[in-house]
Amino acid sequence: MKLIKLDAIDSTNDFLKSLASQDELENFTVVTAENQTKGKGQVGGVWKSEAGKNLTMSVLVKDFLFSNEEVFNLSVAVSLAVSESLKSLNIPDICIKWPNDILSYNKKLVGILIENTIKSDGRIVSVAGIGINVNQTDFGELPNASSLAVIAGKTFDKEELTILIVEKLKEKIALWKTESQIFWDDYFNSLFKKGIPTAFRDNDNNDFMGIIQGVSKVGKLQVLLEDDSVAEFEIKEVKMLY
Repeated sequence: MKLIKLDAIDSTNDFLKSLASQDELENFTVVTAENQTKGKGQVGGVWKSEAGKNLTMSVLVKDFLFSNEEVFNLSVAVSLAVSESLKSLNIPDICIKWPNDILSYNKKLVGILIENTIKSDGRIVSVAGIGINVNQTDFGELPNASSLAVIAGKTFDKEELTILIVEKLKEKIALWKTESQIFWDDYFNSLFKKGIPTAFRDNDNNDFMGIIQGVSKVGKLQVLLEDDSVAEFEIKEVKMLY
């Protein structure tokens, strides 16, 4: 595993994407940064992290996705790699909030942002950005956030965690062809609020109740509505209220 450590960068995803465009980088090359000044979240959001306390990493993944219809497979693989890594560290009550936030006790520990580039020859090259609240203990005005240190009552080695996650991800990708349905089942069974009446808000600020039924192969959230119909939502179309 090639590991590039940076003191500070605007975005590890952008840095790794730039490297990958200029050089034939080794698969699963990892970039980490002690301080990320312009971290990105889902749908144009911002990922804020206290310098030196948390794990900000991006992983290059090649030769895994071969069509746009397969893109969410990587989200499943990364989500499972991270959640299983945290479980192995005895972080309790781990679940995945669609599409790929990782929670413990309903508190957000991890944000994941996957960006894909289609090359001129049709290959899809992906960069999986993973931000983990590791040793930070003060979250100020973020009541839904927590960290491994807060949950477990001890500090963690960020580089060991980096290696653990990448090894788990390699394992998932190596087994994907034969185990993909098992991984999808694991993802579904790990979903936050699965099968429980939950409040949602759509883009027009309309609130409604629904029950998560699953996630489609292209990553749309499937929600059973009060009229017994099932609606599908893109990432940017609905927000879970909890």
